[in-house]
Amino acid sequence: MPTPALRVGDKAIALVYDSPLVDGRIELMTAIDFAAFVDELALVSGETIRPFFRSALSIENKSRSGGFDPVTAADRAAEAAMRALIKRTFPAHGIVGEEFPAEQPNAEYVWILDPIDGTKSFICGLPAWGTLIALTRHGEPIYGVMHQPFTREQFSGDGSGARYRGPAGDRILQTRECETLRDAIMLTTSPLLMKPADRQCFERVEQTVRLSRYGGDCYAYCVLAAGHVDLIIETELKPHDVLALIPIIEGAGGIMTTWENGRPHNGGRIVAAGDRRVHAQAMKVLNG
Repeated sequence: MPTPALRVGDKAIALVYDSPLVDGRIELMTAIDFAAFVDELALVSGETIRPFFRSALSIENKSRSGGFDPVTAADRAAEAAMRALIKRTFPAHGIVGEEFPAEQPNAEYVWILDPIDGTKSFICGLPAWGTLIALTRHGEPIYGVMHQPFTREQFSGDGSGARYRGPAGDRILQTRECETLRDAIMLTTSPLLMKPADRQCFERVEQTVRLSRYGGDCYAYCVLAAGHVDLIIETELKPHDVLALIPIIEGAGGIMTTWENGRPHNGGRIVAAGDRRVHAQAMKVLNG
């Protein structure tokens, strides 16, 4: 049987099997339901994590800088389960996760996994966490999922569209219009995670917006995509924190960049907004 490969066209993702060229084209032999595979990946992760949530957990601090960067058995078990499913289905694909060494990171297609984004919320029993799954091609995120198994919600996007599925039903995600920064609701995980100079810049924006709230991790980006808030400003993020969220935010009509207005793919200092006008005004204040 040929090795599964990916063809991406018009932002619609379909999995196909490579076969010999016929009249200069690849003949489609068998199609795999991509959405069903990602759903299975999220389900496997969620079923692994859910029994650990709000239970007595042993917590390890993996920080080497004197801070607190917790990891639990749930993180590692969920990532191991997702890796096994990906390797069984797509052995030629790379996998980069937060908890284990990278496998084939230079492959054309690479899965980026963060089994529990928001581990600090997780260990506190707060539901503001989720599993992040991104598929990249040549380093570009082409599909992203945020799965919250406790609330049974899933947010997904491919850069041209984004969808929600949960107890309230299925719907298309769309960011909301917001004309000015003064009208905006802003979220951040915590300003205490920022370096002092960055925190001062953040506080200038915070003094301008209508309302500022803390907490949320990946869930904050999803409520932005759903049109409930307008702006997110964060720092010290890693690629696995953002790559799944980029196609969701952009697919819902939003924008996500670094503070320097660059590509957000490598993480770092991030600005996400539902309306480009708010993004431009926030950037001006941040860098003013």
